[in-house]
Amino acid sequence: MTDSNWLLLDSEAISEPKYGCSPNDRSIEQLLDGGWILIDKPAGPSSHQLAAWAREMLGVEKLGHGGTLDPFATGSLILLSGRAMRLTGRILKGEKTYHCIFKLPKDISDDDLITNISKLTGRIHNVPPIESAVKVQVRQRTINEFNIIERNDRILLCTIDCEAGTYVRTLARDLGLLLGGDVELIELRRGKSGSFSENDAITMHQLSDAIYLWKNHNNAEGMKKIIQPVETLLENIPKICIKDGAAAALSHGAPLARPGVVGLNPGVKRGDEVAIITMKHEIVCLASMSVNGDDVKNMTGGEIARPNLVLMPPQTYPKRW
Repeated sequence: MTDSNWLLLDSEAISEPKYGCSPNDRSIEQLLDGGWILIDKPAGPSSHQLAAWAREMLGVEKLGHGGTLDPFATGSLILLSGRAMRLTGRILKGEKTYHCIFKLPKDISDDDLITNISKLTGRIHNVPPIESAVKVQVRQRTINEFNIIERNDRILLCTIDCEAGTYVRTLARDLGLLLGGDVELIELRRGKSGSFSENDAITMHQLSDAIYLWKNHNNAEGMKKIIQPVETLLENIPKICIKDGAAAALSHGAPLARPGVVGLNPGVKRGDEVAIITMKHEIVCLASMSVNGDDVKNMTGGEIARPNLVLMPPQTYPKRW
């Protein structure tokens, strides 16, 4: 908290070791109460089915997925456990990258193909296909990039960077309409979901092996590598660090007052969303700034931020009021 991205306001503040703990020191049970797993989804099961299997394997009550993939699709699927499920809406909004294999109509020149693919970039209409689980209605999505990686006659390998909620099946249909013939989506793989890449994902077999070693041989090493603390989902959000007493109050829904602030990232504005953390780097809540961050250093009292999503269990730090 001493770098240029951190404004330290109370250099004498300390955190009591007997309360809370660093996210890296949590037990497997604590991680399952507020953590996430990045799975490399295989073709076949639905996202819902995969989450149900993982829930049963782990023996937890609350576990869901952050972003539906069609049963035939593969790739990055985030599983959220316990309190981390409260962030599902945030995870669903992350941009996606897909690797796709299309089968084209006959006699399509490279020039025609490139010209018509360019028409499917930018802000476009993207109507969910009939077989999707959501209401079929006209909506818009942004396609940042639609790139051809390789072509072999009628078989086309592409990557698509797009806004969350984009239906690649619909892109295939629309490309077919532009080309004057059916375009078939043969394979679909999600390479990235938000900032999370397929390169960091594990298979269901790896998850099963880690669970077996943990439950049957008291070896938690594999599980420690697989389950990530909820804090890692919020690394790119501006932060405010607070004292133990303020953490207790905020975990019960109280607003953050100036005396509870240890430091913050400068530059945040009134109304901005911030992650409020303890001195042990535990996430307490997501909150909206009540003032400009640059004004906090000149304040002696008053409200700094108001929580809108509490993630810390209220019993973590003792009440001091």
